[in-house]
Amino acid sequence: MRLKRKMSFILLSVLLLAYGCGDKIEPGATASKPAKAVAVRAAVAQMTMRPDIYEAVGSVVAQTASTVSAKVMGTVTAVYVREGETIRQGAVLLAIDDRQVSAQLQQAQAGLAEARQAEVAARSTREAALAGLVLARATHNRYLRLIQDESVSRQEFDEVEARRNQAEAVFKQADAMVEAVRRKIQQAEAGVAAAAVSKKDAAIRAPYNGVVTARMVEPGDLAAPGKPLFILEKEGGMRVDATVPEAHIKAVRPGQKLTVTLPARQSRVLEGTVQGIVPGADPRSRSFIVKVDLPADAVVSTGRFARIAIPLGDTPLLLIPSSAVVPQGQLTGIYLLDPDGIARFRLIRTGRKMDDQVEVLSGLPEGSRYVPAPPPALVDGSRVEVDA
Repeated sequence: MRLKRKMSFILLSVLLLAYGCGDKIEPGATASKPAKAVAVRAAVAQMTMRPDIYEAVGSVVAQTASTVSAKVMGTVTAVYVREGETIRQGAVLLAIDDRQVSAQLQQAQAGLAEARQAEVAARSTREAALAGLVLARATHNRYLRLIQDESVSRQEFDEVEARRNQAEAVFKQADAMVEAVRRKIQQAEAGVAAAAVSKKDAAIRAPYNGVVTARMVEPGDLAAPGKPLFILEKEGGMRVDATVPEAHIKAVRPGQKLTVTLPARQSRVLEGTVQGIVPGADPRSRSFIVKVDLPADAVVSTGRFARIAIPLGDTPLLLIPSSAVVPQGQLTGIYLLDPDGIARFRLIRTGRKMDDQVEVLSGLPEGSRYVPAPPPALVDGSRVEVDA
């Protein structure tokens, strides 16, 4: 009994000592040490004047592209090229059965030979008529002197004069026949030339150096004038046809140098030249087609996607380093620093990326202090220590 009283006295003394020497400790809680401040760098959000660029999208096309068709009708006997094949100017692309045009050429040549023979006969007839006319004129001149001297009768003179008039008419008729034969010769020569061209057109040749991008014919098909056979693109000349809205078309002018990016070619960048602007706008999209020529040495195929950067002037932008942006699921945010040295996580809405910077559209007031490179230990509500 005495021992229990002694133990109760000792326990009461310890509790009184603890109460008088320390702070009051709430039941169920222990005293915690203050969190260590996180060392960070600070930056101030400021507006920056940067060039405002509009990216117009378009497609790569050939500066010169042609649809090749036949000029004569006939059966295709051979096709010598395929899609993607490089061709040289004058190379034979296709052959057409030329038996019909060969027959037409032979017929035209025979008609020309006949006309030339007729010319020889007509010239002979005219020479004979000319000789008769000369004789009739000489006889008429002699009888004209004789009639003045009354050495011949009037009837004899009239007969001589009639023979002269007849000779003149015969000569005119022979001369007209020669002219008619000459015209026939000209027509026959034109027929021969046309038939020769048709025979030449039976072999279709490349109009320039280029690439066959499409082949729509096979041996045995019927070729006809106007029916497409091949599509060719001239080498060494590519351009981008881009769509530019009406609001930005004033920023484009012929001869202007613009940056062209080809995303499919590892974002290859080329310098293009504005070749022209299609004057008519699309009434539905209110946009214009801008044609930008690529460098002559640019090796790129048609149909590729391209972007054209059109400068619109300088504009104020709120830019921060990309390292300052912290992803939170599908959202993005940034750590702001309040006057008490506490980091606060705030959501922001970002825009375009420019090199190692990103545009902030909302959520970051100008003049705010933020953390440009948050360390892994930084969380919302962390006390920070700003590095000098």
